[in-house]
Formats: sequence, C-alpha cells, structure tokens
Amino acid sequence: MAEQHGADNTDLYALLGVDKSADSNEIKKAYRKLALKHHPDKVPEDQREESEHMFKRVTQAYEILRDDDKREMYDRHGMAAFDPSRGGAGMGEGVDINDFLEQMFGGMGMGGMGGMGGMPGMGGAGGPRKPRRGPDEESKYTVSLEDLYKGKTVKFAANKSVHCATCKGTGGKEKAKSQQCDRCHGHGMVEILRQMGPGLVARDTAPCDRCQGSGNYFKEKDRCKKCKGKRVIQETKPLEIYIPRGAYQGERIILEGEADQFPDQTPGNLVFVLVEEPHDVFNRVGNDLSADLEITLAEALCGFSRVVLTHLDGRGIHISHPRGKILHPGQVLKVAGEGMPMKRGEDKGDLYLVVKVDFPENGWLKDEAAYESLAKLLPGPAPGIKADEVDDVEYDDDADIDEVCQSPQTWKLTYVS
Repeated sequence: MAEQHGADNTDLYALLGVDKSADSNEIKKAYRKLALKHHPDKVPEDQREESEHMFKRVTQAYEILRDDDKREMYDRHGMAAFDPSRGGAGMGEGVDINDFLEQMFGGMGMGGMGGMGGMPGMGGAGGPRKPRRGPDEESKYTVSLEDLYKGKTVKFAANKSVHCATCKGTGGKEKAKSQQCDRCHGHGMVEILRQMGPGLVARDTAPCDRCQGSGNYFKEKDRCKKCKGKRVIQETKPLEIYIPRGAYQGERIILEGEADQFPDQTPGNLVFVLVEEPHDVFNRVGNDLSADLEITLAEALCGFSRVVLTHLDGRGIHISHPRGKILHPGQVLKVAGEGMPMKRGEDKGDLYLVVKVDFPENGWLKDEAAYESLAKLLPGPAPGIKADEVDDVEYDDDADIDEVCQSPQTWKLTYVS
C-alpha cells in the first residue's frame, strides 16, 4: 500500500465516511461495509482492478484509524507521518488483509489469501483445494416387518449422473485443447461471501460455474457432442440392496460409490435408511416380538389346543393350554426363541403373547334354567358386605375410564406457617 503513503491530501475519515469524532465501533462498522462493497470478487471482471484499488485504500484507512497511536499521528501530521521519504514511521511491509478480515468477521475472514495473493484475479500461488469426494445421497426405504424377519434383496434402476464415456470426463472432443478458466484462474473453485445473518458474513468456496470446477473449459466448437462439455451424463443403472435378517428401524444400507458422479470427484455413497412399517399383528421391541392372544371365555376357563396366529414367515404357531389353568385378561405368555432373528448367529429373540379374552355378547343364554346351570358350574359369589346404611344407585355400564378427573375440580389449599 506504499502508493498511498505519499498522498498527503488523503482524508481517511472521508474515505471511510465517518466524522473525525467517530469512535472505534463506528470506524469498524464503516470499514466492514466498505470492505464488502469493494471486495474484488463481488464486482464484474471489468471493475475488478478499480475495486481492488479501493479495497486497499479503505483497508489502509482502517489500519491507521483503528490504532490510537497511529490515529493521533495522522490527526497531527496527516499521511506525511507514514511516508518514510519524509522521515515518517512508515507502514511496515504492508497490510495483512487476513488479520483485518479475521477481526471483522470473527475468525471467518479470508484465511489462506496470503495478503490477497491467493484470491482469483489478484496473483499469487495456490488456491482452495478441490473436493476429493462427492456428497453422499441419503433416502428412506420403507420395509415390512416380514422382510426384516426373513431378509430381502431389492433390485431397482437408478437414474444417476456418470462421467461421460465418450470424452472420458474431459468435456472436450478428442485432441481438442482446453483453455484455463479466466474466472477461477485454473483453481476450479471460487471464493464467495455468504450472508450468515445481519452484519455477519462468512467466507466460503464453491465450484466455478463457468468451468464446472475443472479449472479449464472448451470452446463450444470443441466440446464433446455427448455431454455438451458438462463432463457428465444421465444414465440408468441397475442396482440392488440386501436387507439382512433382523435389520432394525433406522439401520443404514450403504452402496459405496454409487451416488451421482461429479467432475474431478470420487463419487459418494448411496445410503438407504430403513423405515419399519407398522404391523397389524406384531409389535417389535429390539429382538423381541409381542402380539395379542385372542381366546374365548371357554378357552380361558377350560383350556385349548390350536394354532393361535400366523408368524412372519408364514408358519402357524400352535399352543396347547391345559384345563384347570385359568388364563386371565392381560396375562402374558412367553414363547422362547420365536422373536426376531439376531443378525449374527442363529439365535432369535422371544415372542410375548398378551391374553385377550373374548367375552360372550349380552343375552347369549336364552332361558333362566341355562343361567342357573352355569351359575352352579362357576365359583359362587363373594361374601356379602354389611353396612349400616345402604343406597341403591344407578350406573352407566359403558363409561370411559379416560373421563376420570376430566370434570372441573375445586381445590382447597391450606397454608401452614
């Protein structure tokens, strides 16, 4: 920035658009606004040289006015105080733009620019590294409990981007020569500023949209006729995934390297996240299964021997329950080894059957004699309860337990001092 040192008539306050009485926060705010406005990557190519010049001037102004000692020297002597030819202190070897932008944007400044040397269009060596691996592509795959129990191979056709075989991914005709991209200067990536919030800007990199990240491009007449210079084409490819026995909800099935292919990148993975469908009969908890065991009142009292349900692989599950052992509603029977298969080995979880007793409909017995006969077969009633006062009450025989405590309540609070 030595070209500005000799300009004695430079008004740094006017350059930043602040009053001479401005405090450090006002100066910092003004500089941040101007630095973004005149950043060379934010303007068209034909304005870049002028923008770079202005960017350096406002940065020099900020360097002086942000420092109390330098600001005092400038207020007394003007820019002559920093002109070595006039005995001034000078500005050292130049302003480190990295330091300023790092302070401006909270450590998210233009790191790696090397005093702006690495910025496209501003000389210097190096540049942002090209991504080595493309992004993974993740999608959900809904699967039935039967398929998770037995395992399944799924075949499908995927429409994906692949490297053009005609030009081998170069984008150009055979023997055609590419030109270095004048936007990214051969780096394949350009630096951009992303608005992260009010007054907050972060530096980022993105593939150059002119050369599609290759750093070079072909003239239209030299471009590959198959891919039109894009270097990739759309292709339908047959793929298959294997869902192992005992796989879980949320498990990820990965096809390595089968995501879309991008120029100069290794393709990412195709990832399927398993989503287990709800089942009409079974509920799964880990490696165990549960289901309702629906029996009649006669079976609950007198026992039974029959197939009680069809398992996930189509097998019938037969249970024999002896007479004399009463089954109660809500009672749970455990069938060992009939749960979900474990992914390793031949072991399985357990099956839990929750007893549901199907009681007869009202009026299922047709005469009093039948009721009397049944009463003689069943255990007698409980002993009567004696009370000094007895009320006959009416009741609703179809109430909902969820209605308990739903009516408004009046609570009395007693405070104890």
